[in-house]
Amino acid sequence: MTKFSTMTGLIALAAVGAVPVLAQTVPDSEVPTTSLNIPGNVQLYGDATPNVYRPSATVNGEIITSTDIAQRMALIRIANNNVELPPEEIERLRNQVFSNLIDEKLQIQEAKAAEITIDENVVNDQFARLATRFKQTPEQFSEYLASKGSSAAAVKQQIRGEFAWDRLLSRNIQSTTNVSTDEVDLIVKQLEASKGQDEFHLGEIYLSATPDNIAAVTENARKIIQALQAGGSFAAYARQFSEASTAVVGGDLGWVKAAQLPGSMGEAATQMQPGQLVGPVEVPGGISIMLMIDRRQVLTADPRDAVLSLKQISLDFPAGTTQEKASELAGKFAEATRAIAGCGGADAVAQQLGASVVSRDNIEMRALPAPLQATLVNLQVGQTTQPFGAANEGVSVLVLCGRDMPQTATAPNLEQIEQKLLEEKVNKRAQRYLRDLRRDAVIEYS
Repeated sequence: MTKFSTMTGLIALAAVGAVPVLAQTVPDSEVPTTSLNIPGNVQLYGDATPNVYRPSATVNGEIITSTDIAQRMALIRIANNNVELPPEEIERLRNQVFSNLIDEKLQIQEAKAAEITIDENVVNDQFARLATRFKQTPEQFSEYLASKGSSAAAVKQQIRGEFAWDRLLSRNIQSTTNVSTDEVDLIVKQLEASKGQDEFHLGEIYLSATPDNIAAVTENARKIIQALQAGGSFAAYARQFSEASTAVVGGDLGWVKAAQLPGSMGEAATQMQPGQLVGPVEVPGGISIMLMIDRRQVLTADPRDAVLSLKQISLDFPAGTTQEKASELAGKFAEATRAIAGCGGADAVAQQLGASVVSRDNIEMRALPAPLQATLVNLQVGQTTQPFGAANEGVSVLVLCGRDMPQTATAPNLEQIEQKLLEEKVNKRAQRYLRDLRRDAVIEYS
């Protein structure tokens, strides 16, 4: 049920009342006289977006409008490289965004009740940092968001909500959550007992299904996979679509062993390589989409644990370079860089190409994208990777200047284990906290 103030109701009714008049051909003499100076043959200018919106819901008296939902959906499209979704997925996404906005309202309201305030300078600084990721100023980023159907206000409200909830959890939950030495010791013993076993860092998107709708859910999963393969963000899709508890952390399952997973997922994980996407995988109660973020052997030295010294040679493409032209330029770049004889010869080749050179030491191989890891594992010192890049940015190669290999397996890091256990406890308590807020909220749907 929607509630309007008297003035808002009059404005809304006036707008609705104007439609039948405009839909008919009415002579000027027959147009009712009003106290407003409106001509009978009125002509509308500008777009048809009304300046008063019907709310989709009120949450403890605060309105969520259909515009709020539309602008958040536009943000998701931006995050997913403007990949278009099928109509049924758009509707499902809209419902999830609506649910997320309700949760955000509850989180901000609870923070306000706890007298937690967020400095707008902090919000603006975070917005500016986000703009730099798009290589834009805050003003340019605001215009870009508007051109895509969203707004700076929508982004800032989301930032505000995240800060408010984080600070609320820090005060009410994290400060009263502890991890004992016994809990840490138990994890250490489990790690030592499983030394040498394969362990997987997985992302998941779980969609629940019944025997009646599993075919439709499987088809939806395939469409999500297509969107991910087209450049969509796995974490963004997990947050919006996944029905698992890991949705709040972008579908991140953390490090798990095959035995800890449902049989079908465990079997798939053993065959996957870092960066690989697999699905739909049928699991008890539904369908899963799996992303192999990384894999390792417990407490066993791994070549990808190496620390590297690298030189990066980069050639920027002119603005407006097409994909075809980019491929041509990348081919010439590859041919020239293939002749590099060790890191000492990299600078001379870069100068001939008009490219830039950056030297970096102490680079952890695991910090690099999975495709580059796979290439660098097999390179000898002095060799170069194949070119990589994007049409709108340029092309680069890495020259391997040095590699420090791990001699022994890394011992369990007690501090990291404690932090991981603490995060798990805080996340579980945070989910219960939000569940209680939903239960006690007064929500009126329009």
